[in-house]
Amino acid sequence: MKKTEGKTADGGCHPTHTDTHLCMPEDVRKRANRRLAIARGHVESIQRMLEDPNVYCMDVLRQIKAVQGALSGVAGVVLKGHLEAHVATASERGDATELVDELLEAMKLTQ
Repeated sequence: MKKTEGKTADGGCHPTHTDTHLCMPEDVRKRANRRLAIARGHVESIQRMLEDPNVYCMDVLRQIKAVQGALSGVAGVVLKGHLEAHVATASERGDATELVDELLEAMKLTQ
């Protein structure tokens, strides 16, 4: 299963006549990107905090936890999109065995 080919000029995804291409759905990419922007804001906040000689350790730890939560949210959005767009339709495409292995890997990556 190819994952990097099959892109249209505008970044969309389409299958070719020779093989199956699985791309992340656009709505999933947009939602994940919004959540990632939140994580970026938390990381920038941590960096600003660390420039302050009077920063309190617990405040930094709270922000680090917020980053972890935001990244976990991104992973959840991507995993849900993968399940909906690819895993649920695997038997129709005939690649269910390969997708089961991929799903196991995805579960490890999102824990």
